[in-house]
Order: sequence, then C-alpha cells, then structure tokens
Amino acid sequence: MRNCVILVFVFLGVTMNAQTYEVGGFVGGANNIGDVGQTNFILPSDIALGGLFKWNKSKRYAWRASLIYGKFVANDSKSNQSSRQQRGYVVKNSVFEASAGLEFNFVEYNLHKLGLAFTPYLYTGVTYFRYDYDYIDAGQQINFGQKDGSFAIPMTVGVKRRLNQFLILGAEIGARYTFTDNLDASNPEKSNINQQLDVAFGNIFSDDWYVFSGVTLTYTFGRKPCSDCFE
Repeated sequence: MRNCVILVFVFLGVTMNAQTYEVGGFVGGANNIGDVGQTNFILPSDIALGGLFKWNKSKRYAWRASLIYGKFVANDSKSNQSSRQQRGYVVKNSVFEASAGLEFNFVEYNLHKLGLAFTPYLYTGVTYFRYDYDYIDAGQQINFGQKDGSFAIPMTVGVKRRLNQFLILGAEIGARYTFTDNLDASNPEKSNINQQLDVAFGNIFSDDWYVFSGVTLTYTFGRKPCSDCFE
C-alpha cells in the first residue's frame, strides 16, 4: 500500500511539472460577414489585438485561452452585390471576446527537443463576446448607447514554428459563428425599436460571423517532461 501511495504522488508530481506553457500576443485584423458590406471570408477592415495563453498537455494538443479586441467596418459600397452597392449602408462595430478551448496539432510538436518544431493546427472551443447593440434608420447607424453579449463558436486554422528555445511564431485565421444577427445592426430584435420602426432587414434566419486573422508570438516556459529526459 505504501508503495502505491508513493507511485501516485510521483505520478502527480511528474504530471504537474511536465507541461510547457506559452504566453504571448496576437495582432492582425478583423472583418465581419453579415447583411451589410462585403461577404469575403478573409478581408480585414480594421485592427485586432489580444493576448493568449497555452498549456501544452502533449505533443498533439494544448488547452488555450485568449482575450482579443477587434474593430470592423462593413461598407455596402465595397460589396460585389449591386443591391448592396445601391443601398449604401456603412456600419462600424467593435468586438471584445474571451475564448477557451482545445488546440490540436496535425503533427507531433515537441518543444523540449532541439531542431525544427513546426505544425499546422486547429483550434475550437467556446467564445463569449461583447459588441455595440445598434440599429439602422434612414440609412444611418443609430447607437442605443448600450452593449450586448453573445456566444460564438470559434473555428481557427493556423501554423506555428519555433524560432528559438523560447519564442514561437504563428499565423492563423479564425472565424467565429455567432448566435446573434445584430452584429451589423440589421436585426435589433431585443429592443422595442424593431417593432416600432420595423428596422430589421437582410436574412433574419442567418446569424452573423466575424473573423480575426493575424500573427501570434508566444514565449514558452515550464519544466521539461521527465519522459523526454532520455530522448
């Protein structure tokens, strides 16, 4: 029994100290996909900045958390749809999100061995974000003076490469499918304005998307796993 207890504590000690952590930043751009402006999947219209933290549980996956702030401009005049060009709406909004989930590496990604460490990856999880809750009247964006919050599902694809023992450079494109249709001020269904002025337009059965695309730079730290000591 005593030997079993010792083995359990040894295992727990190795597990707790066998992880590699990353902390760093994200910089890039943001765009929306909705009922106003262009519908290009990747076409940043304003800046996005944030920070992220990763806990590499194995060579194949890492737990990840991030905070990102981004702004976008949806401009009908830049759309390739003639109906939107004639309408001419312009909507500006900002998004501040908190996200947590799992990052999966396509190939084994060992940060504890010298040499090349490179892999494509996928990330998904759950995101909560805040945004300006507005509407459009007579072609103008009207600000309620309030914000709203909603959840989103992040779908991110990227690549990352170790620059040296401590720094990792990455590039990623992350689309967020939201559970709101008013990110572009097209459907303020939670307010009485929508019933009073009938200001909803576009496809009210399709929720909005927003996309963050950019680069990441993270600093790694943490003890080398004992299982790698003899490699």
